[in-house]
Amino acid sequence: MAPELIFETNMQLRRRMSDVLDQTSAADLNRIPEGYRNNIWWNIAHMVVTQQLLCYNLSGLPMTVEKDIVKRYSKGSVPAGVPSQAETDQVRAYLLSSVVQLKSDYDKGIFKTFNAYTTSANVTLKSIEDALLFNLFHEGIHFGVVLSLQKAVGVTRA
Repeated sequence: MAPELIFETNMQLRRRMSDVLDQTSAADLNRIPEGYRNNIWWNIAHMVVTQQLLCYNLSGLPMTVEKDIVKRYSKGSVPAGVPSQAETDQVRAYLLSSVVQLKSDYDKGIFKTFNAYTTSANVTLKSIEDALLFNLFHEGIHFGVVLSLQKAVGVTRA
C-alpha cells in the first residue's frame, strides 16, 4: 500500500469539495431534492466527520473536530436545518486542514493502536492503513452523491 498516494488522492478529492462549496450558493448547498435524505452540505461535512471517526476515534485518539459537529454529521444523521455561519466556516476549514493534520499525525507515528471495526459495507478495518484506504473509498462514494445532488438541484459543475 502507498499511504502517500492515499493522502494525495484524498487531498485532491477534498479540493474538489472545497470548489463545490465556493461555487454553490448556500441555498443550493442546503437544498434536499425529492428522493434524497440529505444535501450537498451534509455530505461534505459527513466526509470530514467520518475521517475523524475512522482514523482517530478507532485509534483511541482525540478527534480534531468538535463533538457537536461529529454528532450532527455522523452516519445515520440527517440535515437538521441550515448550519450557522460559524459551523460553516469551521467545517470549511476542516475540509483541507484535517487531511494535512492526518498526514502529519500519520508521519509522526501517533497511530499506535487500532480497535477493529466492521463497516456497513462489511469491510473489517484492523489498522490505521485499513482506515485510510476505506476512508478514501467512503469519500469517493460521497463525492459521487455530491455530483448527483448538484444535478438534482440544478447546479452547473465547473
